[in-house]
Amino acid sequence: MQSIREQQSIREQQSIRKQQSIRKLTMARSMMLGVVAVLSMLLPGPDVAQAQSQQALRIGGSLALTGPLGQTGLVHKIAAEIAVEQINARGGLLGRQIELTLRDDQSRPDVTRTLYEQLLTVDKMDLVMGPYGTGAILSAMGVAQRYNKVLLHNTFGLPAQARYEMQFSVGGQAFDIQNVWPATVFDAVASSATPPKTVAIVTSKFPSVHFVSAGAREQAKKRGIKEVLYLEWDFGNRDFGPIAARIKEAKADFVWAGSLGIEPNMLIDAMKKIDYTPPLQFYMFPSPGPLAKLPDAKNALALTVFEEHAPFLNNAVAANFVKTFHERGAKANLADTSVELMASVQFATWQVLEAAVNGAKSLDDKTIAAWLKKNKVNTIIGEVRWDGQNNFMQGTDLYRVKQLQNGKWNVVWPREMAAPGARLLTP
Repeated sequence: MQSIREQQSIREQQSIRKQQSIRKLTMARSMMLGVVAVLSMLLPGPDVAQAQSQQALRIGGSLALTGPLGQTGLVHKIAAEIAVEQINARGGLLGRQIELTLRDDQSRPDVTRTLYEQLLTVDKMDLVMGPYGTGAILSAMGVAQRYNKVLLHNTFGLPAQARYEMQFSVGGQAFDIQNVWPATVFDAVASSATPPKTVAIVTSKFPSVHFVSAGAREQAKKRGIKEVLYLEWDFGNRDFGPIAARIKEAKADFVWAGSLGIEPNMLIDAMKKIDYTPPLQFYMFPSPGPLAKLPDAKNALALTVFEEHAPFLNNAVAANFVKTFHERGAKANLADTSVELMASVQFATWQVLEAAVNGAKSLDDKTIAAWLKKNKVNTIIGEVRWDGQNNFMQGTDLYRVKQLQNGKWNVVWPREMAAPGARLLTP
């Protein structure tokens, strides 16, 4: 039999083991509660999860904000910012607010290529938008293709080179612009009181305008209009004196200038210095404000898809955009705050993106591209679609001919799109 002392010792040991077990259970429970607490801090609650699902949608691109195309690039920037603000005011894209990032490509395609690489690899943009200018767009297109990103753009002038299946032009042009644009211009001047019999064709070597100017030579030949001069200059040229002298010497009825930006201003100034003004003069894509303020540009012709008059302003969205652009353009000290080709195609590009994302109900690039291939979108420049070769328009074109009349641009051709009461004027 155990002694009383032995029995007491056994009871003390059992009590100690019981207390140790209780302490272990308490510690384990505390650890579990701690883990749960930590997890509850790490895992998002309903409000956090909702905020994460509505994080900003990052869209990036570049524009020529400096260099030879800088003035026009600024017009694109202002139009893009207005479009993004309006989309965000409507709730963004699929409930996500757009955060726009624009880089300056300095009017250089090589810089453009590097910037789009950075936007997609370093900055990790959700979507990208195309830059301004044919060379820059071609560079961006190559990067977009490498990363399987959809690319909307609006000023590409070499449709045959746009072979990437997920690039889409929102400029409103047909695939064969080298035929369509010159035909439209020559149809317009043929409607004048004194249709031209001779033409001088001069052009920059900038890819798109050079390409279309080659088409102008063919159109003139088909119409029996005699070419009395053809010459070219390097893009970025500042000395137009020799070119002006050659134009004056040719004495053409009509001068076709494949020019863009402020090149028309420089050429007209050079012709003024030798006391010469062409009877009819066409400048493909001028900076509209600076040219409108140049007295010697009276009656100059250019291409456009939108001007500030009926029937374009019959569209309420267009009218509101024009009002806002005037305000923003004044703050940015633009030489002219009118909405025309450049501002309108940039705004239309964002209209297309919004329609495509909402229509596809997706931000996936391939899904957006598939929706665009099957649909068309009404924009402030008209109905845009991608049913032609290389995702350009098939059969028709939204480009018109405008003329500088009394310091204001008016569409004069085709007649159904002309400003009320406007017709093509000659000296």
